[in-house]
Amino acid sequence: MIKTSEDKFKEASEAFEVLGDKEKRSRYDQFGHAAEGMGSGMRGSGAAGGNGFGDVFGDIFSDFFSGSPGDSTSRGERGSDLQYNMEISFEDAVFGSSKEIDVPRMETCDSCSGLGAESEKDIKICGTCGGTGQQRVQQGFFSVATTCSSCRGRGKTISNPCKTCQGRTRVSKTKRIRVNIPAGVSSGSRIKLTGEGEHGVNSGSSGDLYIVLSVKDHSIFERDGADIFCEVPISFTQATLGTDLEVPTLEGKARLKIPTGTQTHKIFRLKNQGIAQLRGGGRGDLHVRIVVETPTKLSERQIELLNEFDDCCDDESNPIRDKFVKSIKNLFT
Repeated sequence: MIKTSEDKFKEASEAFEVLGDKEKRSRYDQFGHAAEGMGSGMRGSGAAGGNGFGDVFGDIFSDFFSGSPGDSTSRGERGSDLQYNMEISFEDAVFGSSKEIDVPRMETCDSCSGLGAESEKDIKICGTCGGTGQQRVQQGFFSVATTCSSCRGRGKTISNPCKTCQGRTRVSKTKRIRVNIPAGVSSGSRIKLTGEGEHGVNSGSSGDLYIVLSVKDHSIFERDGADIFCEVPISFTQATLGTDLEVPTLEGKARLKIPTGTQTHKIFRLKNQGIAQLRGGGRGDLHVRIVVETPTKLSERQIELLNEFDDCCDDESNPIRDKFVKSIKNLFT
């Protein structure tokens, strides 16, 4: 009769009870399962016979974790996943692009088609483990399963290994793969290429290839999600009198009207001039930050004119400075 999992767990519970009781364990060491009080599920055989502690635990763990005997000779092993770190330009991230990369990986040997032998007749069931890929070692009460030392867990031996792969069934190769980079990616974005990882063993499926992106900095633009920022310097005169500017965008140039009295760090927004949303939803915006440039290396005439200009200015001409001065005075009154 085939034991159910419930029966096996009952036996395991009884076995743990014995192991935890010094007196019961002593009786078991002398008399095996015939010892009084061992429990109905474990009676009927001596310590040297079957159904001992090792068999109880061995059967349970074998059923739940090891599978049926002989499975290892036919079970396919999935290939490993691979990661490729790719650095791309700011423009590639914004607009998308297509790149070719060379990926080193383990592939099925073409000479033996993954057999690992010169022919199928050179492959034999391992005589040590009987094709299971495991050996059982008795350690006291327990029977411990270990990887077969003769076949290294494969369940078979090869008398005449393939000359190309030396019996390993796979060889190291480099494959050129085209990667399509969608518009809107950023540093840390991952692209998954299914089945482009290492080949499996015993007809197992191939692993996947993950492309991890790193985006280079741009000389003008800074990115914040789908929005981009750039700083545009203008002269003191332009900021004071106002002007029309030609500012850079991702796709060329655009006209921007600067009103009179524009202060430094004033930000103007150009809608839909940013980066396309990776998962849809339109584009971000371009934010132009104005920086008023202070003149340097002035001539004597320029200094003279600036001093005259400053003498002509009153509080109404410099409301921000006037407000600040009044705030300072209030601190000390």
